[in-house]
Amino acid sequence: MWHLIAIPTFPLPVNFRIRVQICTVRDDNLQDPVITPDLIAAHGLSPDEYDRILEIIGRDPSFTEMGIFSAMWNEHCSYKSSKKWLRTLPTEGPQVICGPGENAGVVDIGDGQAVIFKMESHNHPSYIEPYQGAATGVGGILRDVFTMGARPIAAMNSLSFGSPDHPKTKSLVSGVVAGVGGYGNCFGVPTIGGEVRFDPAYNGNCLVNAFAAGLADTDKIFYSAASGVGMPVVYLGAKTGRDGVGGATMASAEFDDTIEDKRPTVQVGDPFTEKRLMEATLELMATGAVISIQDMGAAGLTCSAVEMGDKGNLGVRLDLEKVPTRELNMTAYEMMLSESQERMLMVLKPELEEQAKAVFDKWDLDFAIVGETIAEDRFLIVMNGEVKADLPLKALSGTAPEYDRPWVETPAAEPLGDVPHIDPIDGLKMLISSPNYAAKQWVYEQYDSQVMADSLRTPSMGSGIVRVHGTQKALAFTSDVTPRYVAANPFEGGKQAVAEAYRNLTAVGALPLATTDNLNFGNPEKPAIMGQFVGAIKGIGAAVAALDMPIVSGNVSLYNETDGSGILPTPTIGAVGLIADADDAITGLAREGHMAILIGETNGHLGQSALLAEVFNRVEGDAPPVDLEAEKKHGEFIRTNSAWITACSDLSDGGLALAAFEMAEAANVGVSLDTEGTAELFGEDQARYLVACNFDQAEALLAAAGNLGVPATCVGRFGGTQVSFGAQQAELSELSSIFRNSFADAVT
Repeated sequence: MWHLIAIPTFPLPVNFRIRVQICTVRDDNLQDPVITPDLIAAHGLSPDEYDRILEIIGRDPSFTEMGIFSAMWNEHCSYKSSKKWLRTLPTEGPQVICGPGENAGVVDIGDGQAVIFKMESHNHPSYIEPYQGAATGVGGILRDVFTMGARPIAAMNSLSFGSPDHPKTKSLVSGVVAGVGGYGNCFGVPTIGGEVRFDPAYNGNCLVNAFAAGLADTDKIFYSAASGVGMPVVYLGAKTGRDGVGGATMASAEFDDTIEDKRPTVQVGDPFTEKRLMEATLELMATGAVISIQDMGAAGLTCSAVEMGDKGNLGVRLDLEKVPTRELNMTAYEMMLSESQERMLMVLKPELEEQAKAVFDKWDLDFAIVGETIAEDRFLIVMNGEVKADLPLKALSGTAPEYDRPWVETPAAEPLGDVPHIDPIDGLKMLISSPNYAAKQWVYEQYDSQVMADSLRTPSMGSGIVRVHGTQKALAFTSDVTPRYVAANPFEGGKQAVAEAYRNLTAVGALPLATTDNLNFGNPEKPAIMGQFVGAIKGIGAAVAALDMPIVSGNVSLYNETDGSGILPTPTIGAVGLIADADDAITGLAREGHMAILIGETNGHLGQSALLAEVFNRVEGDAPPVDLEAEKKHGEFIRTNSAWITACSDLSDGGLALAAFEMAEAANVGVSLDTEGTAELFGEDQARYLVACNFDQAEALLAAAGNLGVPATCVGRFGGTQVSFGAQQAELSELSSIFRNSFADAVT
């Protein structure tokens, strides 16, 4: 026995971690293992599912066939616990070109252009191996976008970690942030926004949700459905190794004390190869050679081939000895389940084969014809003339198991008890000293937010904005969810996640277009967890319908549990909005003499509020109710009257107090609010915005609001060097120091 050690030769980014993989050369004469109940269970298949396999194929499966079924029928690939409910989500609209079912969603932005976007999780891999788990999450979502013919223009991420004082949290934060930055920066896409949260519920299972968006011409979008019998199936990109084998199955299981044994299932990424792969793919698409194309993501070669065949109602034959590999004596099982990164599968027009190969030779990437489409409903895997798998293809995808999991509705929250009055400056200090609400520059300064030179603002200022190159248009992007709301009331929490995304886009003057969802929950086999999922789906569906923001893509991540302890329900919403003229975006700063105008009604809702959690260490009461009619009306008012608005922020966590402070701190100008009431300052009522503008503009805005029946009130003014709430005050410089330093102090 001997070993191969692969050392990368490309320049390594700062904080890049090298993990040496010891690859044992296999004996060609090794026999496949005997299939036992333990082996079946290790592949994530239930006894009933295995019996179903026996019924479908009429015989015992080979080891490779069982691996293929395991990959395609696991939760991560088949959505077997969630399909029933995902079908209820609104996915259509006049702006939608392509909804769920493809690599990413496609939305029309006018002038023959489309934005293509999606959000996806890489939670389990990031907990096991933070740098590579996060890095390959970014790589995977970028491939989803450029596989469809779009050049990526923006990335975001939504990160959830355990308590800052948990022994794993600091290393997870460091590794994940470095992985996100290391891959995105080297690839060359601006990371223009995101969110970071901490809660003990994520101690055993962090969440890494990655978002990417790209631009394409509406008549040059590529899809994954194969067409034509006898068409060559082509392998593109990097070589196949043993990294990531079983990754999709691992991502569909709870964690326990054997977590370190799962480290080899985490993929290893190379952003420089991915950059070449993107350029080669886009160049290849321009030749007209591509019939269909699919990213090799979860379950690698298996999933990409099956999905292409299933969508095109065709079978697929693969000859594995033709697959480019970087390790010796790989078995059929390993090759079919490898999740090595930076790979694609394509169906090619045979007459353009040489032209297509020349493109990939130019970019020093593998190009190999590894099979063909066939007329039969058959997934035929052959290696050196030996049949390793011969399965009905439709059974692997379209007819995979689908469960109607039992669920129970989340009980109504107990009424909120009395909340004592607190000195408002002390309350603000408590919020901005928490890593949940402190400034996140320690994170986003590790990301390149300006590469490509079309970003119109840096992270931390609200929604990210990117100019549509060569036009006056701009696109705004945001990512939102408040897990404690969803835990207390999944329906209202699901609505609120969409509503906050709507407000964040509106606050920069963007018309919200569409959404992508990343639904992170615990074990769906527990009726209470499934009830959270169902409630959140119902809330999300109601909100996207009312706010004209259909779901066009997404991802479900279940079994986010360790030793039976689940995460907070975290249905992250990524949203995209259009600014017809970038010069009209609301991107100004508050300044001396500006009035502070509150749009929306304040009732002082403190249930599940940031103040309650951070100051009183209480997670109580119901989530704030979301009036979708008011959300739409107030959003339309802001967008219609944006010419009178210099700066705008939606009100969410921390209420009026935190929003006013953040606007003041960003502009380095003081702010004075007229009230010091706890509920008025820190309540988290929805459908509200804080606007900064000159006196004359404020008068016009208030008059327009009165005419339309939109609640609007002058609540203070910007100016000076202090933050004042009623009679209580503190120097802005003192508060700014707390705000700017607390996050790094907590995680380093």
